[in-house]
Amino acid sequence: MNKYRTHHCNELSKENIGQTVRLAGWVDTIRDHGGVIFIDLRDHYGITQIVINDDALLAGIGKETVISAIGSLREREADAINPKINTGEIEVKVESIELLGPSVNQLPFEINESTATREELRLKYRFLDLRNPAVHQNIIIRSEITHYLREKMRELGFLEINTPILTSSSPEGARDYLVPSRKHHGMFYALPQAPQQFKQLLMVSGFDKYFQIAPCFRDEDARADRSPGEFYQLDFEMAFATQENVFAVAEKVLSDTFTKFAPDKKVSSAPFIRIPYAESMLKYGTDKPDLRNPLIINDLSEFFGDVDFAPFRNKPVRGIVAECAGQTNSFFEKMLSFATEIGMKGLGYISVLKDMELKGPIVKFLSDEKKAEMIKMLSLKENDTLFFISDVTKLVDGLAGQIRTELAKRLDLITKDAFEFCYITDFPMYGISEETGKIEFTHNPFSMPQGEMDALNTMDPLDIKAYQYDIVCNGVELSSGAVRNHRPDVMLKAFEIAGYTQADIENKFSALFNAFQYGAPPHAGMAPGLDRIVMLLTEQESIREVVAFPLNGNAQDLLMGSPGEVSEAQLREVHIKIR
Repeated sequence: MNKYRTHHCNELSKENIGQTVRLAGWVDTIRDHGGVIFIDLRDHYGITQIVINDDALLAGIGKETVISAIGSLREREADAINPKINTGEIEVKVESIELLGPSVNQLPFEINESTATREELRLKYRFLDLRNPAVHQNIIIRSEITHYLREKMRELGFLEINTPILTSSSPEGARDYLVPSRKHHGMFYALPQAPQQFKQLLMVSGFDKYFQIAPCFRDEDARADRSPGEFYQLDFEMAFATQENVFAVAEKVLSDTFTKFAPDKKVSSAPFIRIPYAESMLKYGTDKPDLRNPLIINDLSEFFGDVDFAPFRNKPVRGIVAECAGQTNSFFEKMLSFATEIGMKGLGYISVLKDMELKGPIVKFLSDEKKAEMIKMLSLKENDTLFFISDVTKLVDGLAGQIRTELAKRLDLITKDAFEFCYITDFPMYGISEETGKIEFTHNPFSMPQGEMDALNTMDPLDIKAYQYDIVCNGVELSSGAVRNHRPDVMLKAFEIAGYTQADIENKFSALFNAFQYGAPPHAGMAPGLDRIVMLLTEQESIREVVAFPLNGNAQDLLMGSPGEVSEAQLREVHIKIR
């Protein structure tokens, strides 16, 4: 028998009328109706209205005070029924109240209005912010999704194994969080950016299918879809597996998860669309395409090759066709303003008028034959507008992608109530460093090159593709993954092309390289981001809304006051001196 309550605040119904019950929770609202006082009592599960006729029972009790109340359950008057809550037909007539936890300070914000409060204040008083039922529910859903993902992975034969949090520093693309060692003077641990090497070592160790809900630590700046400091991912790896095997698991788990937690939305079914990286950059201007947006980017470089129009001369040209019927001059002026904000020198366009007449400043540079060719090539129709983007090669696709997205937003073209998944495949293995001008890895250096040793020996490195892939949902990258390079000879050659010696590999990746000398199976995997999955399913704009105790955008914990100073004695213990 619980001494504080017989039921929780979302449990009672008309079937319990006449019973003596005891409820415990926080005082959500107090309404004094002249001798009769109504309180909404809130706990983790919901709200129940309690009724007090004796003012003396309320002594020392205000909003957010924690109380336990005993009384008899009765039916509400017909005009007092609240259909918005599950307990809206009943109330408790209170006989006695026990004060369990007084709330003595003035609230920094109203609990039910916390989401409208500035974020810094919300995070400083996160324990109050989390009492808001809407914020509270995000964390509940996160827990339910996490549990569901675990069950799905176990159903598919994966074994949950935890990998170390204290490990060695590894060059994986972001800054490490370093932890000084007390026992080993001048030496440091690092928090793992991902369990990458450990999960590959598990495959070498003879485990067949591994997963964990893995914490990852990266000292990088915040974004709306990325927390600074730490994040969690559904990390999994499979031995004797190909890209196809990984895709089958990801499609099953993600499709089922999104269908379960978003039953009213259309969810991509397996198999997910596959888009090669080069095609994605050309058609969508990004490797994270939002397929709810129907607009496609067209490559018009060849078309304008023999057109004497100076802004397009010797530059790639992209075009986007959008139906703009009924749009005023203001629409085009705002699009031009957006284009200049993102670094474009302008935004040319051609409009298709009645009887397929073309209008726009570029039209006069086109012969009648070129006009006809353009209309046929792009399937232009009346009320269409063709927008042009032209710039240097390294910028043009990204600019076109931003114009595509902005057009879809302003024209309200993005499909609502849908989760559109796709794979981005065939990432380039190598690229040219803008800083050094030398060849470098563009993605995960542990990936297997397509064509393996033969490709490394015979192909131009910039033409080599890797077995690397991303999962994207509604323009958000949920996961990256790869078929791993499990052969020492292929690994040495792949790293040699990127400027690493065998000594470099043995020094930086000693455990993995050494393990591969003792028989490593082919293996592959990926790691969908848990925080981003929950953010999408709860329709939140910021990832911090689905993390119980997040850091702010400046990587600070305003609730606990971290990062913070430590004592001189603590610094001496770990052999650290502040300069």
